[in-house]
Amino acid sequence: MDERAAGAVEAVFREERGRLLASLVHRFGDLDLAEDVASEAIEAALEHWPRRGVPARPGAWLLTTARRRAVDRLRRDQAYAARIALLQAEADRAGPAMPPDPDGDLPDERLSLFFTCAHPALPAEDRGALTLRCLAGLATPEVARAYLVPVPTMAQRIVRAKKKIRDARIPFRVPGPDELPQRLPGVLQVVYSIFTEGYAASTGPHLQRLDLAEEAIRLARILRRLLPAEREVTGLLALMLLVHARRDARTGPDGGVVLLDDQDRGRWDRAMIEEGRQLVVTALTGGPPGPYGVQAAIAALHGEAADVATTDWPQVVALYDVLLVLTPSPVVALNRAAAVAMRDGPAAGLALLDELADEPRLRAYHPFAAARADLLSRLGRFAEAAAAYRQALDLAGTEPERAYLRSRLESAELSASDG
Repeated sequence: MDERAAGAVEAVFREERGRLLASLVHRFGDLDLAEDVASEAIEAALEHWPRRGVPARPGAWLLTTARRRAVDRLRRDQAYAARIALLQAEADRAGPAMPPDPDGDLPDERLSLFFTCAHPALPAEDRGALTLRCLAGLATPEVARAYLVPVPTMAQRIVRAKKKIRDARIPFRVPGPDELPQRLPGVLQVVYSIFTEGYAASTGPHLQRLDLAEEAIRLARILRRLLPAEREVTGLLALMLLVHARRDARTGPDGGVVLLDDQDRGRWDRAMIEEGRQLVVTALTGGPPGPYGVQAAIAALHGEAADVATTDWPQVVALYDVLLVLTPSPVVALNRAAAVAMRDGPAAGLALLDELADEPRLRAYHPFAAARADLLSRLGRFAEAAAAYRQALDLAGTEPERAYLRSRLESAELSASDG
């Protein structure tokens, strides 16, 4: 097919899929139906656009096509139509949860779907998985990678979550103000998972998926407008801005990985860092800190430092100590160990990593093996470092990461043979 048409379809699908799906779910009240007809609309675009040209408003074209397909399905299945009508009636009776924004910037319709996917009636492990699959458009293997679980397990979770929404008649709406604070943590976790996949893609030819990272930031800004007093919303936005500010320096001209030590900090987005730093102050003011606020404070310390050597590593370690209390997890412990290595030396960091070696979640997490390999190399234990690099290489998902690990493996093997 025409490359321009194919590129337009891909771009529209990437940018509009969540919006399209949310509009269809809002109209028809069924997630499976919405996904099916959204996919059919994309297939129709692939068929018609090469012959007739890309429409001036491709997103609107896709929405119109998908709606027509949905109506056709419902007309053919009256029992299905009756069930959908009942769900839609319940959603209509619920009414709008939030008043219109005085500036005319209405809450994105996708927020209804976010809060539905993060509904407390769903098991906690299913909420983020469903949202990433439906609203971020991630493939099931990518969602599985984000949550460090096998692909079949993740596929079962997604099917189970959809069935629960359907059977429990969970309405597709943004909750009212009294309910929002209880529902918020799940939504924040979902938004951060989207950002994480954008910051460090699980698979593919590129290290970063900037579209996902920027989408997560946009959604966090909307959440902050909806809940300006919620400090963890502010903390999450601050964290993502401070990390995303390094995006241009994280890869070289060939797309290869550039580690923090070697990044040109002149390429960091200083305006984004300054916005993030100001938000950190808000996130940490007025009560005990939350996990996102603490992580944002760590990111701010990196943003303030002239280089790795002058980073306030004692303060970074102290903040990780706080974070481990708030959200104890193997990944947080891994990050703390890396910071300890910078403060106290590679032997101290390696000792902490070795204590984590039996953690099941870290066995399939390539940054753990890569961190061990780096510390072993710094200690001159090159044969062991090479073995750890091989393990990391087997687990890494993107080609830039694999290329970097291959180069480090070759260096470690060469040093080991020389020794």
